[in-house]
Amino acid sequence: MKYSVTALLGSAALALSLAAFGAGGGGGDEMPPRVKNTDPDYVAGMDAVQRKDWQQVVVRMDAYIKRKPEDADAWTQLGHAHRLTGSIEPALDAYDKALKINPKHRGAREYLGEAYLQMNDLPRAEGELKVLDKLCFLPCEEYTDLKAKINDYKKTKQATGS
Repeated sequence: MKYSVTALLGSAALALSLAAFGAGGGGGDEMPPRVKNTDPDYVAGMDAVQRKDWQQVVVRMDAYIKRKPEDADAWTQLGHAHRLTGSIEPALDAYDKALKINPKHRGAREYLGEAYLQMNDLPRAEGELKVLDKLCFLPCEEYTDLKAKINDYKKTKQATGS
């Protein structure tokens, strides 16, 4: 009995530590939190994201990445804004740059999958979902969000018969 209780407590401690490890949010990889970005263009761009002012996101992130071209988060937000304004090609280019910098960037993977859905390319969207499944040790927001969008896409396609 003593062994069973010890094993149970050890398993519970492991599960809690793994859950805490997997709970880290954000779009990037599982690195320790970075110092908050205080660049004025980046801050203004992220404020514009909160307001859903996609044109302003494009302006501010474009200005920022000219100075800091190795910021995968900025490329991801730039791609997101392009996609939501209907500019798919610049969005794909921005996601590609983000993923060259950080191939494990979950936010870029999610948004790239959504771009593929916008292009009616379900197989490639599902490919991004598979990548996210491998990147997320436990279910993560990016995986859950893309899976929901794929399911909605499939339901819409079934309902319209296309």
